[in-house]
This record gives sequence, structure tokens and C-alpha cells, in this order.
Amino acid sequence: MPDYRRAYDGNTWFFTLVTGQRRAILCDDRLRPLLRQTLKTAKERWPFRIDAWVLLPDHLHCIWTLPEGDTDFSKRWGWIKKEFGKQARSVVGAAHPTSSQQQKRETGIWQRRFWEHRIRGEADYAAHCDYIHFNPVKHGLVTSLSQWPYSTFHRFVAQAMYPVNWGESEPNIPKTAGNE
Repeated sequence: MPDYRRAYDGNTWFFTLVTGQRRAILCDDRLRPLLRQTLKTAKERWPFRIDAWVLLPDHLHCIWTLPEGDTDFSKRWGWIKKEFGKQARSVVGAAHPTSSQQQKRETGIWQRRFWEHRIRGEADYAAHCDYIHFNPVKHGLVTSLSQWPYSTFHRFVAQAMYPVNWGESEPNIPKTAGNE
């Protein structure tokens, strides 16, 4: 069995979560508000800040900063996946759950695990923000990032962290920045 060790030092993290069977459901107009509310409730229960975010049809990437000394992102994601999964399942139905998913009472909306990476400084943070924001173009969903509404790219432009035309050519993003 794999040993899923997680580094529990630092407080800023990059995450990738993928839907079960890569179902293209996350950009569904009925589900986005449910995910937004689930995240809001989680943030009220266990504070964290969403620094960067992109929602794609079958996965999401984000960077969170947790309060100093708090590294329990697994509790947050577990609760978010469970709560959103229950609500999403009633809207879009569940994929055919495996016997293992049935035993673990999983909804089938999400893949069981997620990818996390502790951010190790400003260059690492910038590379992961670039990776997050360029993802809709990488996957051929849009030709310009300004066309993709489900991203913090627009907030980064408003804060002058990116020019509005950033990403029109592929940025030099290290291969370690994502897990797809």
C-alpha cells in the first residue's frame, strides 16, 4: 500500500482535486454556487485564505494559506469534499461507485485523494499561481485567460499582479508546478 506522507510544516499550500472518473461537472451552473457556499462555510469553521484558484470542468487547482501553526488542510478538504459531494450528488447524480467507495461511504463526486504541495518561497508561489491561472488555456478551454470566468486571474489583473494580456503566450512554468 502506498505511504501517503504529507509535509506538515509551513502554512501555504498548492492543491489539485479531481472529480471522480473525471466527470466534467464542476463548471455546472447548478454546482458552482454549492461549491462556493461549501467553501464559505468551511472558511468560517476553520479559517484559511484562498490566494489563487481555478475551477475547470473536471478538476480544480488552488493555493491556500492557513493560519500560523495550523496545517490541517486534510480536515478542511475532507469536510468540503463530503459536504459538496452530498449536495452535488443530488443535482447531477453519482458515478457508479466502486465497492471500495461504497464501503467508505464516498459519494463518487471526487477522486479519493488530492495532490498537495507546500509552497517554499516567493518563486515557488509565483510559479504555482502562473500554473493555476494558465490552466484553462493549457487545456484548450479558452485562447485568452480573460475569457475564463472561474479563476482568480481577474483579481490578479485588478490588483496589477498580471497585465490583462498575461498568458497569451505560454509562460515558463516549471514542470513541478502541477500534478496532471
